Amino acid sequence: MKSLLLSLIIFITYCMSYAGELDTLRLKNQNLKIYATRITQPILLDGKLDETFWKNVSGVDSFVQRDPEEGVEPTQNTMIKIVYNDDALYVGARMYDTSPDSIVVRLARKDFDTDSDALIVFLDPYNDKRSGYYFGISSAGTLYDGTLYNDEWDDDTWDGVWEGKATIDNKGWSAEIKIPFSQLKFQTVDNMIWGVNFKREIARRNERDYIVYTPRNESGFVSRFPDLLGISNIKSSANIELLPYLTFKSQHLQHEAGDPFNDGSEQNFDLGVDLKMGIGTNLTLNGTINPDFGQVEIDPAVINLSDVETFFSEKRPFFVEGSSIFNFGYGGSRSNWSFNFSNPDFFYSRRIGRRPQGSAPDADYSDFPDGTHILGAAKLTGKLGDTWNVGAIQSVTNREYVHQQTGDLKSKTEIEPLTYYGVFRAQNEIDEGRQGIGFISTITARNFKDNRLRNEINSSAITGGIDGWTFLDSSKTYVVTGWFGGSRVTGTTQRMIDLQESSRHYLQRPDAKNYSVDSNATSMNGYAGRITLNKQKGNVILNSAFGVISPRFDVNDMGFLWRANVINMHLGGGYAWRDPTDYFRSFQLIGAIFRSYDFDGNITWEGIWQDGYYQFLNYYSFEWVFAYNPETVNNRRTRGGPLTLNHKGLEFDLYANSDSRKPWVAHIGSGTYLTEDGDYYYANVSLEVRPLSNISISFSPGYDKGYDKTQWIDAFDDPTATATYGKRYVFGELEQTTISASIRLNWTFNPQLSLQLYVQPLMSSGKYTNFKELAKPKSYDYLIYGTDGSTIDENNIADPDGNGPAPPIEIGNPDFNYTSLRGNAVLRWEYLPGSVLYLVWTQTREYSEETGDFNFNKSFRHLGNSRPDNIFVLKFTYWFNM
Repeated sequence: MKSLLLSLIIFITYCMSYAGELDTLRLKNQNLKIYATRITQPILLDGKLDETFWKNVSGVDSFVQRDPEEGVEPTQNTMIKIVYNDDALYVGARMYDTSPDSIVVRLARKDFDTDSDALIVFLDPYNDKRSGYYFGISSAGTLYDGTLYNDEWDDDTWDGVWEGKATIDNKGWSAEIKIPFSQLKFQTVDNMIWGVNFKREIARRNERDYIVYTPRNESGFVSRFPDLLGISNIKSSANIELLPYLTFKSQHLQHEAGDPFNDGSEQNFDLGVDLKMGIGTNLTLNGTINPDFGQVEIDPAVINLSDVETFFSEKRPFFVEGSSIFNFGYGGSRSNWSFNFSNPDFFYSRRIGRRPQGSAPDADYSDFPDGTHILGAAKLTGKLGDTWNVGAIQSVTNREYVHQQTGDLKSKTEIEPLTYYGVFRAQNEIDEGRQGIGFISTITARNFKDNRLRNEINSSAITGGIDGWTFLDSSKTYVVTGWFGGSRVTGTTQRMIDLQESSRHYLQRPDAKNYSVDSNATSMNGYAGRITLNKQKGNVILNSAFGVISPRFDVNDMGFLWRANVINMHLGGGYAWRDPTDYFRSFQLIGAIFRSYDFDGNITWEGIWQDGYYQFLNYYSFEWVFAYNPETVNNRRTRGGPLTLNHKGLEFDLYANSDSRKPWVAHIGSGTYLTEDGDYYYANVSLEVRPLSNISISFSPGYDKGYDKTQWIDAFDDPTATATYGKRYVFGELEQTTISASIRLNWTFNPQLSLQLYVQPLMSSGKYTNFKELAKPKSYDYLIYGTDGSTIDENNIADPDGNGPAPPIEIGNPDFNYTSLRGNAVLRWEYLPGSVLYLVWTQTREYSEETGDFNFNKSFRHLGNSRPDNIFVLKFTYWFNM
């Protein structure tokens, strides 16, 4: 007994001493000061650290491991030194490695993650403890950069003009980084205090070492940065950067014989310029005149049979760079859960330059513009005072016409008016981010020449919102985040009727109680908002939210809204084991209950949801999802008609991932949703192979199979259909099969020269059977044509009551078989810092027919035999720093 007690005492003493040692390591850099030294000697940026001053200045080497073993000494030593002159900040880094031949060296284009050994420099020049920049370099010389915001989020869309070089030797590897002060924003004072941090990644061990890190059970990153001292007598100059461009485009497109607008070949030159200018020390003005985005990746093909617009992500550099400032409603909280609720985007930049919205008269030949031409745009971002982050975009798009010819008569018709788009965003962070308050406003104003368009497009739109957060305790464990906004859209009475009856609103529903179409309205006003509670720290997870979107809320002139008329809530939580054990590296179990109502009080969706994630010690992982949805009301299936019911349903999903450090990386996902309304199955695989250190090939095929017993066809007026308010709502049973793939090749010849190839084949077929109509609102009851006295013939002409008074319904043939191939190749050469030459080839080809049977071989032949559209673009840019 005594020996047992003695052993227990020794064990407890050891554990306490080990825990104390870990705490000492965690806290050893808490009050660290890091110093930068001014130099006058020239520096040759080659990554070798052979200048004399690198040997003489002091550095910092007190790294602590965060992963895979939190709070312990790193397995390899690292030394960082910082110097500066009037123009730039320089970082010299020596990454010692006892096994230099094991350093993972994978070359890639800028900002492309390759799981290589790397060093990342984090800067908080304002020292606001919330925002900043990061600059990274891999052992192969690949550069990474971006911005930091919301204390622990990052945005890689920012592209600065800076330099870095890396070299490998028998001690490990080293790097030199040059960051011009012209690329940073900071307060100009005599003795500056910045925030700084460093991270070293040792890829073969999945090791991440920091000067100061965020513990796994806590939050906050930028707010932990040590002070960077010693910088003085420098200026963030109000410099002007100009990036003029010249493009040559050659298009070879499919065309009809005799088309006067398209003979199959077109060549043209274009000019434009981008501008970046510092305004004071805190603001940056970006401008673009006649922008060209020919180098961006083509959008994937989609088959959308729903009533919801497809959301495509922004890829145009002018709008992507620095876009995080326009994020609305998410500040403060590190986690934002959502169940059947999508926060509306007050600003969706793809509205600027969208395809023309207006209709055109019938003609023999028509020449439609691909998009709306952006005449010019300006973007202002930065800080006002010490705590206000601001962003604004102003843009004007051209009046667009369709050119047409019928016989010998030529004409042009306006299909998009001259339009102004404006957005302004500001956010104030208070008490080092413990509270925050912000607002956003957007304006869309149109000038019509053709009054016909006034009945098709909104005349103007204004939106506005406020958002903010507050932490509820001194340890910043619990945070409440919220936002509230309003919208006002104006137009003719006919335009407002169409808007109220659109798929976002469906105010014409005949059985609605609390809303209806206002046929005299020349404007439409709405509101929306959401409040969330999130637990930021600890193993216990808590997240809850309550949100509303009123039936008349609409932001789609300049934003993106999936649907209105929603009252939504959820309560979720779980537990996370974030410290490795003998059995796993991490393990998480979370779950939630949720419910949605419409403004009539109907429960439109509810359920329980559970998710689990398990990572093995070898970095393989798997995840599962389970959800159950009881019977609910469907207020969208009839697309503006009466209510129907949703059957109860079950969802199962399973995902698995391999170790991302390996030369090949695999992801597998599969799942199903089972319900009496129809079943859905999917499976996808993603395989990335790195045959050489500078080549990455990924292949991601997917398979989807759906059986929908109530796929929408159309609504038909019929006064005899008294049970369904004078309309017949027709559906079909749809069997849809889709096979697609995403294929990518990234070939990096050196850090400045790379080739990217993207190809997306898609094959999808849909076969309709058992056409039917809704027999009774708010029910599962449907009349299948051909039963109970109804008829349907081989041409899909249905008669709901046979020889009765109801008129026949011409359904037609909705079957489809669609095959598409889209892809582009981009050769990018940064021949000078900030100056780039692009060579782009884009190809699209497609084939469709009204047959519903899926036949892979037949579809593949059609794809190969289809004549393609080819577009070749040569774009030359040159960066001037004035």
